[in-house]
This record gives sequence, structure tokens and C-alpha cells, in this order.
Amino acid sequence: MKIFLCWMMLSVALYVLETSFLPLVFYRGTGPDLLLLMTVSFAFLKGKRLGAFMGFLLGLFEDLASGGFLGMNAFSNMLMGFGCGIFSNRVLRDSFVLPIAAACVSTVSVFLLYEIVLLLLGYGFYPLAHLKLRLLPMLFYNMIFAWPVHSLVHKADELVSEKK
Repeated sequence: MKIFLCWMMLSVALYVLETSFLPLVFYRGTGPDLLLLMTVSFAFLKGKRLGAFMGFLLGLFEDLASGGFLGMNAFSNMLMGFGCGIFSNRVLRDSFVLPIAAACVSTVSVFLLYEIVLLLLGYGFYPLAHLKLRLLPMLFYNMIFAWPVHSLVHKADELVSEKK
């Protein structure tokens, strides 16, 4: 139960940071996705099953709190958690480059998934405008916050592992 509370407190803290304080520095309404970064870091530490589960929970939490398309964040975070968890045994977890590279790949993947779903739903698709106004700022922010979020997740994992 303490393990669950520790992870829940970290995810709520990141969500509060993402929705309360970081909008002050957003670029035209676009900012970092800290829960996606937490999912990616957690998946690298714990593997594909727990990474997909954490991604689903964090995405569902984000969907319920934001009021967007229900299930989009849950599905995309679950895919990213599973995808990054596949490589959990093959990468150096304390590498500085790993969370930044994973943040870039996961941000672009989630963006493309959103764009495909919006295109299939019949919304307008303006590739250059969406790249310029949504993807590039989000990519920039996620690259900046990837290492601090990874460090927080790594410390939380060590804290939870010591309590066992």
C-alpha cells in the first residue's frame, strides 16, 4: 500500500506542476507532458508489463482530469510504456541521454497517434501548422524536463525498493 501511495503522490505532484505552474511558460498553449515522461522513465526501470500498466493509469488519470477524448492519453501512454519497457533490459538506466532520447521518440509517436485519430474523426489536418505550433514546442519542453522527471522517478523507485 505504501508503494502505491508513493507512486500516486509523485504522479499527482507532476500533474499539479504540469497544470498549475508550467502554464505560465507555455508557448501558445503547448507545454510538456510530464505524465508521459513519468511513464517512459517508469517503463525503463520496471519493464513492459508494469510500464504499460502505469502508462494506462496515468493516461486515464490525465483523460479524466482534462476532459478531452476519453481514452486517448490512456491508450497512447500505455503504448509508450509498453514500447519503452521492451528495452528496459537492454539499456543503461542511469544514462543522461536515455530519457532525453526516449522523450523525443515518445513525444513524436504520441503526436502522430493524435494526429491520425483526429484525421480519422474528420477534423482539419494542417501538418505544417501542427508541427510548428504543437509538436516542436512540446518536443522542446519534454527534452528539457526529461532528465529531472527521470531523476525523480529513479529516486522514488529507490525509496520504494528500500521500504520492501
